[in-house]
Amino acid sequence: MITIKTFAFNPFMVNTYLLYDETHEAIIVDAACSELREEEKLEKFIETNSLKLVRNIYTHCHIDHILGNTFIEDRFGILPEFHPASEAFLLRAKEIGAGYGFTVERIPKAGRLLEDNEMIRWGNSSLKVLYTPGHADGSCCLYNKEQGFVLSGDVLFRGSIGRTDFPTGDFDLLMDSIREKLFTLPDNTVVYSGHGPETEIGYEKMNNPFIR
Repeated sequence: MITIKTFAFNPFMVNTYLLYDETHEAIIVDAACSELREEEKLEKFIETNSLKLVRNIYTHCHIDHILGNTFIEDRFGILPEFHPASEAFLLRAKEIGAGYGFTVERIPKAGRLLEDNEMIRWGNSSLKVLYTPGHADGSCCLYNKEQGFVLSGDVLFRGSIGRTDFPTGDFDLLMDSIREKLFTLPDNTVVYSGHGPETEIGYEKMNNPFIR
């Protein structure tokens, strides 16, 4: 069974998710730690729970979501994994980060590139990659059918949706992604978003004012 631990990191309060199961293997999704105290908090949790971090996954490569890249590579020897359409954001991370006051030490190469519908596996667990562009090229959601949850990145939030005014954002494409990839999931599917509190698919169908 997958356990999900949530950390809110950096000034943008990105939800970084650590997922692990009874084998003690773990993956991290959107490692966004940007300063020493956040890195220490993450590392302490991993060590205290005797976890072995085996994969570093990104829902998309916007700067606020990838600030922990260097730390994860240096401390755990793990390279990032993301959809190939998101790589352009990673390659410009130093430039983009500087614009927000962040120092990006270096840009790691990709450990591997993720594709739509592939399975991310670790321990006894897995997540299905759902390609959901619109907020940004390369945006993906990560779905676990057995436990009924999806990590939605910045595609869908409680009562809101991802911004589409950044480069490669497209409102109509985002609506298609939400309707075709997320709203086809069971209504009781728990949504763990890239920012803010969790929600459920059924709740967003009924109450999200941005969905039309």
